[in-house]
Amino acid sequence: MPGGLLPGAAFPLRAVRCFPSLVIFRKGGLWRIRVIPRRSLQVPERTRPRRAGALGSGRKSAGDRSVGWEGGYPEIVKENKLFEHYYKELRIVPDGEWDLFMDSLREPLPATLRITGYKSHAKEILHCLKNKYFKELEDLEVDGQKVEVPQPLSWYPEELAWHTNLSRKILRKSPQLEKFHQFLVSETESILDMCAAPGSKTTQLIEMLHADMNVPFPEGFVIANDVDNKRCYLLVHQAKRLSSPCIMVVNHDASSIPRLQIDVDGRKEILFYDRILCDVPCSGDGTMRKNIDVWKKWTTLNSLQLHGCSFISKGALELADVSSELPGLKWMPGITQWKVMTKDGQWFADWDSVPHSRHTQIRPTMFTPKDLEKLQAMHLERCLRILPHHQNTGGFFVAVLVKKSSMPWNKRQPKLQGKSAEIRETTQLSSADAVEGKPTDTSELDSQSVTGTGDPDTIQTTENLENNGNKKDGVCGPPPSKKMKLFGFKEDPFVFIPEDDPLFPPIEKFYALDPSFPKMNLLTRTTEGKKRQLYMVSKELRNVLLNNSERMKVINTGIKVWCRNNSGEEFDCAFRLAQEGIYTLYPFINSRIITVTMEDVKILLTQENPFFRKLSSETYSQAKDLAKGSIVLKYEPDSANPDTLQCPIVLCGWRGKASIRTFVPKNERLHYLRMMGLEVLGEKKKEGVILTNESAASSGQQEDEVSEEQRTEKADSPDAAPGCDPAGADQSQ
Repeated sequence: MPGGLLPGAAFPLRAVRCFPSLVIFRKGGLWRIRVIPRRSLQVPERTRPRRAGALGSGRKSAGDRSVGWEGGYPEIVKENKLFEHYYKELRIVPDGEWDLFMDSLREPLPATLRITGYKSHAKEILHCLKNKYFKELEDLEVDGQKVEVPQPLSWYPEELAWHTNLSRKILRKSPQLEKFHQFLVSETESILDMCAAPGSKTTQLIEMLHADMNVPFPEGFVIANDVDNKRCYLLVHQAKRLSSPCIMVVNHDASSIPRLQIDVDGRKEILFYDRILCDVPCSGDGTMRKNIDVWKKWTTLNSLQLHGCSFISKGALELADVSSELPGLKWMPGITQWKVMTKDGQWFADWDSVPHSRHTQIRPTMFTPKDLEKLQAMHLERCLRILPHHQNTGGFFVAVLVKKSSMPWNKRQPKLQGKSAEIRETTQLSSADAVEGKPTDTSELDSQSVTGTGDPDTIQTTENLENNGNKKDGVCGPPPSKKMKLFGFKEDPFVFIPEDDPLFPPIEKFYALDPSFPKMNLLTRTTEGKKRQLYMVSKELRNVLLNNSERMKVINTGIKVWCRNNSGEEFDCAFRLAQEGIYTLYPFINSRIITVTMEDVKILLTQENPFFRKLSSETYSQAKDLAKGSIVLKYEPDSANPDTLQCPIVLCGWRGKASIRTFVPKNERLHYLRMMGLEVLGEKKKEGVILTNESAASSGQQEDEVSEEQRTEKADSPDAAPGCDPAGADQSQ
């Protein structure tokens, strides 16, 4: 069975065969594993159909084998005799289930959505979906056909993942489904993951890091890598929705990804990854429901060619038993006996039966081990095979591997240089040291001082690294421009703010930042001119950036926390707060915080510049004595009133002369309004008003007031830096 996307956050690692793209997850330090260093890996890009959107197409009848999908696909006969012969011969599908299996493959894949983000926010959106939008679909008929209400994935925790058989065409063109369609489109920009674009696995890892929204800087971080430069920018877009300071997107061939190092108490040490999740190349069988080209193109040649990317661990890796992790998930155990079939249908039961002329195509490691004791020790039955007809999915192959010892190619003892005595002492670590968070792969530890030629993993000596001027200045420049022209866009450098930078004290004073605020983690993206945006990363990612900028091609990291206001000096601070990073920044802010009611939030998010008198008396009493400038608007849920919004909300705002405005992107505004049970009907762009089911009736009376407010407050509105929309669409990258 193929590899593929499994949105199951409970699995700590998926690693099968080779590593052309990966996500690396670091949290704590119980055991270590690093990606396999290979020179290069050329994998032909799989043919994929164009997709007009995130939603999958609707269901056709199981017997209709020649109908093309909606969206201009050519008609393709959904049959492949060689595929059927291969699956039947190896008994991949249980007895009596063949027809169900094939019928399922011939149906389009259902659309799947997953609710992401902070758990408290996700629960509010789930409540909104179940009690409003899904209820409106009950007993609904479109073009004489009953609409199927979305159903939760039985195996996914807390009902945070759902699937529906509604097609794009029905959703887009049916007036009865217009509200639901608008909800899906809008929320996909904020908190819904349609499980169709790059980054859905990455976002799950980030969510695990931020399980407690009261911790602004979790100790772990995620490094997301893709070999395709363009897909890296899709990763950035997906990850930015979660606004985490603990994510870095890099662009490398993961089979030869650079070895990273960090500074630990003044020593340079190799960075070992705690978890690696790989979405590896596969034969494509499981994508037949969304990529119908596979029907006519499938042969075993795909798998035979990919075998060269596999590795033999010789006991270093062990398959973990994860059968109890997701109780509702239906899966088949891994196959322990098999034969090898060539692209023309010829079978070989073992290596001895393969003629010499086939030895370049078929290798001995493709067969089941003859030694039964070795075969049993491999525990191949611990692999998970997920068949499409068991729960209306694609096909997946999942293997969770645990590293038990050094990999075979790391057994050699490297030549030591420099502080050899200290390094030799380090190599005496035993496997028990892993419990203390120390790396157990001693040969890899030694290699930080290896000398040699042509080794892509050769690490510079500590002395050379400490003498690197760029790192001393806190400037993490991009790789050489020559490489950039070949492999993608040239990225701006990451420049950390010096501790004595005069830019910071006014910010610190204006917002009364807590002494624990990690100002050394602030950075900009320019070495010259005025600093327009200030970004923030965790201290762990700062360490990685400073010590690996010349070997790692970083596409993006950090979240925007402040944005320059050109006339800000007259407000005692040149930088206003940015909504993107407010949940990270808020715990450190001790002044300019206004607690607002739910009614206040509705007004602030639907009107551009509401006067103080439109807000509650409690809000006015807090705002009246504040100087003009950037503020924090905080909503705290009232547990005694369960009918109100039950999750905290933090918004960036501006205290003007006689009004308060919010600096919140439109998609986020709509997201919060829907969480409060409001239905967004439209927008009056000229007046900056968002119409909801509550405000529509009185919108005519408000027009003159809103226009007057805009004229009155125009002089008080902050100037926007490039990329900062003063109207609330603060969406710069």
